[in-house]
Amino acid sequence: MLVRTRRELAAAREAAAAAAPVATAQKLVATGRETVKTVWETASIVRERGLGAAVRNSIEELADWARVERPDLARITADGRVVLLFSDIENSTALNERLGDRAWVKLLGRHDSIIRRCVEQQDGHVVKSQGDGFMVAFAQPEQAVRASAQIQRAFAKGGRGQRSSVRVRIGIHMGRSVRRGDDLFGRNVAMAARVAGQADGGEILVSESVFEALADDSEFALHPTDEVELKGFKGSYTLYAVDVDA
Repeated sequence: MLVRTRRELAAAREAAAAAAPVATAQKLVATGRETVKTVWETASIVRERGLGAAVRNSIEELADWARVERPDLARITADGRVVLLFSDIENSTALNERLGDRAWVKLLGRHDSIIRRCVEQQDGHVVKSQGDGFMVAFAQPEQAVRASAQIQRAFAKGGRGQRSSVRVRIGIHMGRSVRRGDDLFGRNVAMAARVAGQADGGEILVSESVFEALADDSEFALHPTDEVELKGFKGSYTLYAVDVDA
């Protein structure tokens, strides 16, 4: 009986070992298909609506999705505060065309892995990712800025000692919402997306509300930018760039 049990266990281990590569391959194929689907969707957007539509697609569509599908994020903390981070790859469509689809899929995999790891280390929550765009929620602004700094440092290092060709734009905004309706939350989502849209590759921009929350924190060096107008919002706004190397 004991011999038979050991043999059965050995057979089970062999079966599991044989199945593991298959499961991994299936997962990679599924991931690859989803990423290739995103590549083709981006190509369709370029053909139908031009390059400008594709460039704004990731952040804008993530923002639109969140306003409709996830108003519950407005109450991520007990006091209704929500810290939202949006990111995408600068000139992603051009980079995809230069690299080719196979290299682009590989690059996206590394990009996603870095962002998810940095977000997880700061207790953030990836709300949704689409193409090269990410929408992330945090409970505290410090967590969002730390995660962003880690992301930028990781991409600045690149691989094998070489500087990465990937330049990520990041924008962060913090706001509060009321329990009735999600209008204020919708404005916070839109503001976070607009802030990210103002960033250059390799840059982290934060809104006035984030700056005020971090003003007394010596961990972060924040520098005001020129006033900008943000689509959908009246007046002009001062955004603040985070010094990653400080």
